[in-house]
Amino acid sequence: MSNPLFDALLAPHQGKESSFLILPDGSEVTHSAFLGLANQMAHALRAADVGVGDRVAVHVEKTAPALALYAACITAGAVFLPLNTAYTPAELSYFITDADAALVVCDPSELAALTPIAETCKAAILTLDASGQGSLARAAAQHPTEFTPVPRGQNDLAALLYTSGTTGRSKGAMLTHENLLSNARALAEEWRFTSDDVLLHALPIFHSHGLFVACNVSLLAGNAMIFLPKFDQKTILQFLPRATTMMGVPTFYTRLLEDARFTRDLVAHMRLFVSGSAPLLAETHLAFEGRTGHRILERYGMTETNMNTSNPYTGDRRAGTVGFPLKGMEVRVCDPETHVELPTGEIGMLHVRGPNVFCGYWNMPEKTREELLEDGFFITGDLAKIDADGYVSIVGRGKDLIISGGFNIYPKEIEMFLDAQSGVKESAVIGAPHPDFGESVVAVLVPEAEGSIDLDAILALAKAELAGFKRPRHFAIVDALPRNTMGKVQKAEMRKTYADVFQA
Repeated sequence: MSNPLFDALLAPHQGKESSFLILPDGSEVTHSAFLGLANQMAHALRAADVGVGDRVAVHVEKTAPALALYAACITAGAVFLPLNTAYTPAELSYFITDADAALVVCDPSELAALTPIAETCKAAILTLDASGQGSLARAAAQHPTEFTPVPRGQNDLAALLYTSGTTGRSKGAMLTHENLLSNARALAEEWRFTSDDVLLHALPIFHSHGLFVACNVSLLAGNAMIFLPKFDQKTILQFLPRATTMMGVPTFYTRLLEDARFTRDLVAHMRLFVSGSAPLLAETHLAFEGRTGHRILERYGMTETNMNTSNPYTGDRRAGTVGFPLKGMEVRVCDPETHVELPTGEIGMLHVRGPNVFCGYWNMPEKTREELLEDGFFITGDLAKIDADGYVSIVGRGKDLIISGGFNIYPKEIEMFLDAQSGVKESAVIGAPHPDFGESVVAVLVPEAEGSIDLDAILALAKAELAGFKRPRHFAIVDALPRNTMGKVQKAEMRKTYADVFQA
């Protein structure tokens, strides 16, 4: 029995002294050195009693050792559980305990706060800081750079990524070796990645875009990555001349367009710019092409499926669309209630099917049955249409999702927090257009009595309990929420009311 992800992504690089990670200080990590570090970490996982199929919860900054930990989990047969670095200990408690993690890896500064949480599920805890140092790094350094990969099958779990639903309870999407590998192969083929590429990587590695799209594709193709901890304008401009490709969220591209140093000459050598994780405005498409001569390639995916569609590498990359289904994948637009496929051009619920589609939600069989149909199609929750040429356009979100700076925000979670605050009778959370983040959070509050809401107190508590990207940037206090005759809150009306709150 083999190990599909190890065999495809890691094994081909054994002994290769080619550059894999180019770091901000200019130093490089070769493919061979990366595999050696991953093998040492695999030994450290075993020493921490992490068994085959055990979950490893990871809440650390983006570093080469952090990426090696992902490779170590593949090699050792563990399940990788990356967690947004903005999450607070209160938020992390749910993910760690729900996944029944066997190991928690965190920044040393979080050790005191997370140790009691780890203890509740009898998990070990190790540290890894923003420089790649900590107890995990020290433990790994004691082990050899060779490790025999643990046999795994295509249907075995490789990763667990949490998403959220409108119920407010986060769902763990179970992703198999086949889910991840099939998607990496489809993307590498569609986007023409080869070992000659150099990918400018400024995305986080706690979600599918930065980890499974960028890193898995690069490992599969054998190319180098300029591995930056975050998007920093100056550093991006410094490294662009060394890159051939770049993956980003719309915010990356809008910020580059605001910089006079970002010129056609600077990127004349580039092969490809990819955008995802949030809709790219048609105006951004046009402005970018006008400035650089490059047309951004927009694609569409989600936590449960990785990538589903892509505008073509060769052919018309149409603004406002997310292109065609990737190789081996199917899409359809259906009536939201009956699941009957609708005629071409009509708007309905988007369903997707393919080897990339997850195998279900962790410990949620009923939710799995609701969203993963018997015929293998997954109900995305996104409203879409497919035109006569086959281009898919996402036109709305049935799950009321807010996407801010590429991060998914689920209103119900924030509403539950706000409703629990003293003086708040009820709340509604919506997204409003934001010039930098695409969307940002607006909280509309109804007081229990006049003057009963203390916004300063709510903001102070939000800083402790909510990740920064989830915190409302605008508050409105109203007498009552708008409702229809059935009592349902009219969020569409509210989005119109507050559409301009972030506009200059």
